[in-house]
Amino acid sequence: MDWLGVLTQISILVASSVAIYGINAWRREYVGKRQLELAEDSLALFYEAQDAIKHMRHPASYSSETDDVVRGEHEAEKEFIARKNAYVVFHRYNNYQVLFSKINASRYRFMAQFGKNQASPFDDLRVIVNEIKASSNVLSRLWAREIHIDDEQWKEHRAQLNKYEAIFWSGLKDDDPIDERLDKVISDMEIVCQQVIFGKGSPLSFLNKPYIKNALLRMYELYKRPK
Repeated sequence: MDWLGVLTQISILVASSVAIYGINAWRREYVGKRQLELAEDSLALFYEAQDAIKHMRHPASYSSETDDVVRGEHEAEKEFIARKNAYVVFHRYNNYQVLFSKINASRYRFMAQFGKNQASPFDDLRVIVNEIKASSNVLSRLWAREIHIDDEQWKEHRAQLNKYEAIFWSGLKDDDPIDERLDKVISDMEIVCQQVIFGKGSPLSFLNKPYIKNALLRMYELYKRPK
């Protein structure tokens, strides 16, 4: 029996197996790098969104933020002032529209890379932003409403104001209805992304070293040559 020939064939088979596994490992490494970049970019966008929402809800405002609001031909003064005050949120949101568009666009890539069940922070963030904008529309009507102190609807009116002003402005309540939910969105996003960002490398990541990859490729090509 030609033991030398047998050993040669076994060596070639082992080398080819390792090479094939190495190629698959490189592919996984490439996919892993894409996931890492997506996780880092997405988490950074969420941190930016958190700051943007805090700014949108900040109670202090400037007249320049409502300069482009035009009074309607038949609009009462009180209605106009109420609409101007409520418009501040939309003015600030427009300044961050590119940011929120990036987040919405990356949602589908995030779902493709990490699964639909991991993309819930995107949906939760969108709900929060929509609620803030909706509160602006509601308050533009509530602030303009004529309610007398002895009116039976005063308590209901005041309750509605409290509810939507707490969404519109930050810091009105100790249990802020937006901040707590926003913190949870960020926390949920951190859990998903940091698993990727701080994940440990594969035990066979050494196969991605350039000199090992080149050696494996040469052995694989040798095995594939016609005998």
